[in-house]
Amino acid sequence: MVTDTQDSVRVRFAPSPTGHPHVGNIRTALFNWLFARHHGGVFVLRIEDTDTARRVEGAVESIMDGLEWLGLDWDEGPIFQSDRLSLYLDAADTLVRTEAAYHCFCSPHRLEQVRAELARRQLPPRYDGRCRDLDANVVASCLAAGTPSVVRFRTPRKGDTTFNDLIRGPVTFSNATLNDYVLLKSDGYPTYHLANVVDDHYMGISHIMRADEWISSTPLHVMLYAAFGWSPPAFAHLPMILGPDKAKLSKRHGATTVTEYRDGGYLPEALFNFLALLGWALDDKTELFTRDQLIAHFSLDRVGKTAAVFNKPKLDWMNGVYIRALPVEEFARRAIPFLERDLPPSVPRPLDEAYVRKIAALVQERTRILSELGKLTDFFFLDTVDYPATSLVAKGIDRTQTIGVIRGVLSTLEDIDNWEASTLEWAVRAVCDQSGLTAKQVFSILRVAATGRSAAPPLFDTMEVLGRDRCLMRLSHALAQLEIAANDSAPEG
Repeated sequence: MVTDTQDSVRVRFAPSPTGHPHVGNIRTALFNWLFARHHGGVFVLRIEDTDTARRVEGAVESIMDGLEWLGLDWDEGPIFQSDRLSLYLDAADTLVRTEAAYHCFCSPHRLEQVRAELARRQLPPRYDGRCRDLDANVVASCLAAGTPSVVRFRTPRKGDTTFNDLIRGPVTFSNATLNDYVLLKSDGYPTYHLANVVDDHYMGISHIMRADEWISSTPLHVMLYAAFGWSPPAFAHLPMILGPDKAKLSKRHGATTVTEYRDGGYLPEALFNFLALLGWALDDKTELFTRDQLIAHFSLDRVGKTAAVFNKPKLDWMNGVYIRALPVEEFARRAIPFLERDLPPSVPRPLDEAYVRKIAALVQERTRILSELGKLTDFFFLDTVDYPATSLVAKGIDRTQTIGVIRGVLSTLEDIDNWEASTLEWAVRAVCDQSGLTAKQVFSILRVAATGRSAAPPLFDTMEVLGRDRCLMRLSHALAQLEIAANDSAPEG
């Protein structure tokens, strides 16, 4: 039997281009990729595009972009099932000739009637087998007349089908509960079941790792392998991913497509690490892994049987950890596209990279996701900042004292040519001593005047980066606002 430790490992990621790749799809790709890299095997990308009615424009490109962004490189592919139709037709013919499958001529209208009757009787939907044992002459006559037909698998009605799942162990289905599944549609395109089995065989796939929603299809696939006389690969069905409310992961739990996380400012290495822990764990405490560490440690015996919970706050935390670990130059490089996108239109583009690096050094410790940077740093790029004049007045002092503080700071800073954080702090602390106010009160006034905010990066480092002219202009503007407010509120003489 094929095992987790066999020498020749070939796995595949086989998405359908019926939508953009969500985290569940990509988690499956990631586990396959890690397994292949751990065993020195081959990772194949196969595009299962035979469901022509549900194809979504741009989905293939989105799938490939998501894999490339996460660094999930493939060794073979992309291979498109739509280029292999003759292979599936030959396989269907083989099954019909050996009586493992049969032509079904039932119309869609009749099949709907069958489903409705079963629903009325509260029975599961399944084909009633009307065409299962048609006389050969009747089949030949219908085919000669061009009567539309599908090819169905002749599922045994007695006995059980058992397969060994590398995660769940032996799994058994009663054949009586299974259907005569359609293998080839009337338009000549295969269903997932036929194309999947044929491709996995001819591509030499050793391990099938897929979402556990496909576990109910596996008995049919096992029977198909037997009908063709082929040895099946090993099966491993991965636990599903749930939201924090234990419901199936959906849009209401946050962005679900990989491109949304990329555009939302998440680092690929952080999402890579996070997805690897959705259903797999090395132990009960280690959460941060490099790519090489995950490759070294990954094995199926550490994949859990129970559903994994997608915890977005944990992803945000992990992304922040990865951001803080970046060299500041690299952080600035990754930040620039988000700043270019998110800063107000009045900010000239392209941004000055050297200036962005200075800002990056101040905000890196506070950044969780790159899409926060526009709002976090816009005051560094704007000529003026807006805020209510009342926010300049610090706790415990009045407007008159605040005006005096700003005048004193302005007078002091106008004489400073060495515009460095340490010099600025020394000068402002001298104003604190002269005014009799605490450093906290004075710093609060200056922070609002310089940035328009009550919370910002370290004050004097921020003022150094903003520069002499911009700081003095903003302090003058703050003073003018307070003086205008004071005049407006003065009693008429």
